[in-house]
Amino acid sequence: MIKVILKILVVAASLWVATQVVDGITVASGDTTKQIGTLLAVALIFGIINTLLKPIIKVVGCAFYVLTLGLFALVVNAGLLYLTSWIAGKIDLPFHVDGFWAAFWGAIIIGIVSWLLDLILGVND
Repeated sequence: MIKVILKILVVAASLWVATQVVDGITVASGDTTKQIGTLLAVALIFGIINTLLKPIIKVVGCAFYVLTLGLFALVVNAGLLYLTSWIAGKIDLPFHVDGFWAAFWGAIIIGIVSWLLDLILGVND
């Protein structure tokens, strides 16, 4: 249970970095407390989406992963981030991704920051 909570915190921190680095990814909450709450909620949504959809997409799109030497994963991650933004909008969370390219670069930033934080904190040990 601790690893799940730690993973949500890592993804929330990665989402925050993406909002700071990528134009087009925004958290429109006013104060810091609301921003943290929004990022934690979005991290939870992103984790659920990744847990449920990513294995299905990998099986169905296996040929694309092989043909592109894994680069198709970047497109899939961008799509999942964009889907997370759409769901967040439907439940009135002030998190928004402005289009595919913002999602694409955001997914790369989130992946790198999450990997580094996982490495430092030993989440996957």
